Amino acid sequence: MIILRIYLISLPVLKLSEGKAQFILGCGWYMITLVTGASGYIGTHVVANLLSKGMEVRATVRDLSDPERVAHLKSLKVAEGGRLEIIEMDVLDADSVEDGVKGCCNIIHTAAVLTFGGRITDPQKEVVNPSVIGTKNILDAIDKTGNVECLVHTSSVAAVRPQNWKNDEILDESSWADDAKIKTDAYSLAKYSSERLVRDWFETKSNKKFRMITINPCVVLGPILSKRHLKTSPSIVKMLINNEIPFTIPIDISVVDVRDVAEAHVRSLTFGENAGRYLLASGNMWLGEIAKEIKNDYPKLKIPTIQLPYLISLVASIFNSKITFSWARKNLGKRLTWDSSSAENDLEMDWISPRNSILDTVKSIIDNDWVEGR
Repeated sequence: MIILRIYLISLPVLKLSEGKAQFILGCGWYMITLVTGASGYIGTHVVANLLSKGMEVRATVRDLSDPERVAHLKSLKVAEGGRLEIIEMDVLDADSVEDGVKGCCNIIHTAAVLTFGGRITDPQKEVVNPSVIGTKNILDAIDKTGNVECLVHTSSVAAVRPQNWKNDEILDESSWADDAKIKTDAYSLAKYSSERLVRDWFETKSNKKFRMITINPCVVLGPILSKRHLKTSPSIVKMLINNEIPFTIPIDISVVDVRDVAEAHVRSLTFGENAGRYLLASGNMWLGEIAKEIKNDYPKLKIPTIQLPYLISLVASIFNSKITFSWARKNLGKRLTWDSSSAENDLEMDWISPRNSILDTVKSIIDNDWVEGR
């Protein structure tokens, strides 16, 4: 018996500027986009964006039985023609990855480890391996299955920033963190190594029609769709509104909205230069400025608005378990800016302002009653 399945779906369209649109077809009329790390902060928003455009999505999570990883994905809105399939996949297990990749036309690989302030006992095992080995398994699965036509890899500005940068320096996509060391900056090493792996692999591809793009966001803020996302970049905002620190220090933060990050990933499926490297940043704010913006909109919250001078902050870092003196001396009182003009030109990105991203982060935390002590 032969069973034929007919899928009636609306053709998904990515709309950019007026008069410029492109159908996402690839792989014929029926297309599945695999999103790894779908339960994560960026991954969830990528899934939401694809579903809002009527796309077919296969979302991977580490544990299907864990409601913290699955419940918020199941609650996402699905536009006409869209479909969500959630599967369990371990990026460190090659067989598991190959099974997940089979039948997919596109892959958006967001899976990684990012914990702000969390204690890391084995950086190689806990930070570097999930990025590098996980990415290698994705690349091997693409080669074995032969059905994937496009890979969008989530990298980071951490893969761009060298260890020794100058105050007020502007970095673009030509820069690399090729001096990152596991003892001092395991996350940068992980991001640099995995992106380099993807690019070296791509250069060997005989199929010149294969499409690959990397997305390099800075600190990602904006609406939070799961409490578990508070363990990543939004923890900066959570720290302020939970009054976890009595004062701020002179640290500059580059911000990009998570909705813009998701949009850039999805646009990269069809737009932008092949092998493009797109830095995402909407602007910079000092931590003290962020605190004051939150306090202005939420005056009842106990927000630390007093900023310590540079020298006192430097001394205080000696007694702080979350930062080192060498890190403080290299970063405090200095500003590093990212050139995101390539994303603006090629992907036609129009950024949500840092202020709106911050306040939308706060709103998510308050609306979900994630403010401690309330």
